[in-house]
Amino acid sequence: MCVPSDFQILVVDDIDDNIFFLQTILETEGYQVETATDGGTALTKVKDFLPDLILMDIMMPGMNGYEVTRKIRQNPDLPFIPILMVTAHDNIHTDQQLALEPGNFIRKPVECDQLLSKVATLLEAKADHRD
Repeated sequence: MCVPSDFQILVVDDIDDNIFFLQTILETEGYQVETATDGGTALTKVKDFLPDLILMDIMMPGMNGYEVTRKIRQNPDLPFIPILMVTAHDNIHTDQQLALEPGNFIRKPVECDQLLSKVATLLEAKADHRD
């Protein structure tokens, strides 16, 4: 079983307070965290940082979370990276082209236990896939 410090997580959100909150929770648990405040920066960091998991805000100015996810999924040079979509909206429509697994959404305000449970589940699945 991998320990949290073995995993790198990219948090993408355009609101600094949301990034701070998510980064603090994840780093307290021992995860390595990088952040991005917009879609373009997220795409660059995905290539440079190659995270094990991405927490992606859906509603961002410019390129929204769906568009960023689509670009990540369409890049043949990247390995599969689980993406947990984070949203404040009640109505979530899964775009079939995103290739997101059902349930890879979490609602704001984020509950710490729910977040950590989803993160652990996704990272465990990714670790099992690597082995």
